[in-house]
Amino acid sequence: MKVLDAAEHAEQRWLLAARTCQRCGSVADQPEQWRIPAGSSWQTICPDCRTTTLRPYNGELEGHVYSVLSKKRAKLEVSGWRCAVCQEAPALAVDHCHEHGYVRAPLCQSCNTRERPNYLYRNDVYVTSRYAPLLHTHAEDWLRHWHRCPGCRARTTLPLPHLAALTALLVGEPLRPTHRTPHSSRGRKPCGELRASWTGSHNAPRSCMITLSVDYCPSGEHRILAQVPYREAVDRFRTWLAETAPAVAAAAGPGRHDTAPAQFRPVVPDTNSEGLALF
Repeated sequence: MKVLDAAEHAEQRWLLAARTCQRCGSVADQPEQWRIPAGSSWQTICPDCRTTTLRPYNGELEGHVYSVLSKKRAKLEVSGWRCAVCQEAPALAVDHCHEHGYVRAPLCQSCNTRERPNYLYRNDVYVTSRYAPLLHTHAEDWLRHWHRCPGCRARTTLPLPHLAALTALLVGEPLRPTHRTPHSSRGRKPCGELRASWTGSHNAPRSCMITLSVDYCPSGEHRILAQVPYREAVDRFRTWLAETAPAVAAAAGPGRHDTAPAQFRPVVPDTNSEGLALF
């Protein structure tokens, strides 16, 4: 009974959310009239809010640390902005880099969901069909968005989950086993789920290793395709970035993935000089 009650409660919350305007919070009598497409999903926006002109995002939050910003403002008001990636839907969330902590930009719900690969575990991702097109058809837009983080831009790299997913596409996809499709005229197709996992972290690039494998394939589950050291993955990304998005590559830093500190350290003044003595 508890499970049924919890399911009923969750369903009521979903129905209410579908009827509630995502900007002003008003509730619709006929919610289907308020639903508008937003990327690959839908949003509920009332007619009054729909006529409000959204302002483009021009880097107003650049350089802000997300944890500090969220403490100062319990609920970040981002609905006045247009999504920084698709440039169409209203922004509903502030995307930030989980490795360096910097705010990237306000995004709509659809883009905020699509911008990351599917996590299997904390250090394990599946490179699904939902995520892979970001690095093909809209690669430059997403690379520019990810490099809004000063830490990633200074190191000319990506957060480790994104870097692992890209490495899976660059290195693992050509090695991915295929099998025949008896009910199709295309011959063979890739099988299973492309998977990327890693040991270590971006803070220890010498020992970090990315493992590429395929799950749920008739030729053998958890078949390991390749193991790529972190440094090699970063170098592959830089080469691919220069070919795919030259403008983004030109705006990036010198590529110091070994020497740049993981966290910025405060500058301690010389207290021996005049006027700066502690005692």
